Amino acid sequence: MDNKKYKIGYYLPPKMEYDWVKKDHIEKAPQWCSVDLRDGNQSLVIPMSLEEKLEFYKMLLKVGFKEIEVGFPAASETEYEFLRTLIEKNMIPNDVSVQVLTQCREHIIRKTFDACKGAPSAIIHFYNSVSVAQREQVFKKSKEEIKKIAVEGAKLVKQLASEYEGNFRFEYSPESFTGTEPEYALEVCNAVLDVLEPSKDNNVIINLPVTVEMSMPHIVASQVEYIHKNIKYREFVTISLHPHNDRGTGVADAELGLLAGADRVEGTLFGNGERTGNVDVVTLAMNMYSHGIDPKLDFSNMPELVSTYEKCTRMHVHERSPYAGSLVFAAFSGSHQDAIAKGMKYKEEKHSTIWNVPYIPIDPKDIHRTYDADVIRVNSQSGKGGIGYLLEQTYGYVLPPQMREHLSYLCKSISDHEHKELKVAEVLDIFKTTYFDRSSPLSIDEMHFHQKEDGVNADIAVTLNGTTRMININGNGSLDAVSNAIKSLTKQVYKLKVYTEHSMQNSGSGSSAVAYIGIEWPDGHMSWGAGINTDIIKASVSALTSAFNNK
Repeated sequence: MDNKKYKIGYYLPPKMEYDWVKKDHIEKAPQWCSVDLRDGNQSLVIPMSLEEKLEFYKMLLKVGFKEIEVGFPAASETEYEFLRTLIEKNMIPNDVSVQVLTQCREHIIRKTFDACKGAPSAIIHFYNSVSVAQREQVFKKSKEEIKKIAVEGAKLVKQLASEYEGNFRFEYSPESFTGTEPEYALEVCNAVLDVLEPSKDNNVIINLPVTVEMSMPHIVASQVEYIHKNIKYREFVTISLHPHNDRGTGVADAELGLLAGADRVEGTLFGNGERTGNVDVVTLAMNMYSHGIDPKLDFSNMPELVSTYEKCTRMHVHERSPYAGSLVFAAFSGSHQDAIAKGMKYKEEKHSTIWNVPYIPIDPKDIHRTYDADVIRVNSQSGKGGIGYLLEQTYGYVLPPQMREHLSYLCKSISDHEHKELKVAEVLDIFKTTYFDRSSPLSIDEMHFHQKEDGVNADIAVTLNGTTRMININGNGSLDAVSNAIKSLTKQVYKLKVYTEHSMQNSGSGSSAVAYIGIEWPDGHMSWGAGINTDIIKASVSALTSAFNNK
């Protein structure tokens, strides 16, 4: 690796003001434009078919995009036919604009207008590269010659918009903006605007693409701020951002660019696009949402969105992709699980409407995710808090703390030995198999209780190793009497150390009682049992015999 071959390729504005630094958050959603069907599609190994593009387009409408770049119709027959299909089949809603891309070349611009004929609302997005590297290496043209290309393109789109049937807006991009001297990019944009003559009824979009990321995000923000403060016709100009992600900071470029005065963002779902991709609109919008800002995009069914995206693009949403990845809410760590469980309990007890649960930045339910499948995940690193929380939230079992700990070690051991994650249904199965209905070597077959002034007298039928005996015994209560009968028959010594119970609503007509018992043996170790029955005494006795048999 030879770092000496690289040098800074970006250019600073002549004046750095940094007013955007004084803002601590984005106050409102930008105008959004999806470029999935162009920028995203052209970067796919297998570009989408017409049918796939139509399915994707419908999904974008459902999400709430009001501006959708549908293609480069002069460059691809599929993209031309796609646009014509949308127009001829009246598939463009009244409040939605389709956007088409064209270079500043006459024959391409003319074919673009042919494709857009009759569009109810279309944005003609024309561009040419103005960067130092492109001027010197690709076009070998002077600044004046490059500016002339942009101006001539503006003249032609303006002329054709008046000749063709349809409702047209204009967007101009100085491609590779961040690799261009900001004062020269400003000069070119102003020259284009002088031709297009922005007004109250003729809003023009100036798009500032981070075609290739070259700098840290604060430099991008300063470049955007310079244009925002110095461009002509600012009242009638929409400043748009189009960040790519070469340095992995596309979202930061967009966020700081919005603070610096931009009004609009072009991006793709999950950041699909050339090289490392475009800015991820999902992350950008959900970041706003997590700050209490309505992003004006609907991601309330994230799993469905991911499924359609993966089906149409043949791409994969990474498990750690912010908000959308299958593991982004997952907590395997015992300490994390415990904090989440306590945070959820605190929110419930306080009846709080504000989401502030440790480790979970937004409520997973907001995007159609579930706590049991997506948040608390059980493996060899998990803890008692998380496992207990899963059983309580999913199935209604509220285990005493020491029993939760016992179950957690058991689950962790199984996960460790089998080298796998345990699903919540598997945790339930382990819980039931371990603690319920343990009837060997000892079981209680029959119970008759007689209330006395100082307690209970009972006739208990106890089976031990296949032999049944009826025992008459006293106790200070029903459960104590059964325990005394067991001790009398088995000659075992133990202490009934933990007893808890709660009701649990069945799916049927009644309510069951659940009992949990921990008994302590002379050597200090605990054994546990649980029982469930509509009769609390029977539930308690079942828990006691299970705990005894678990010695």
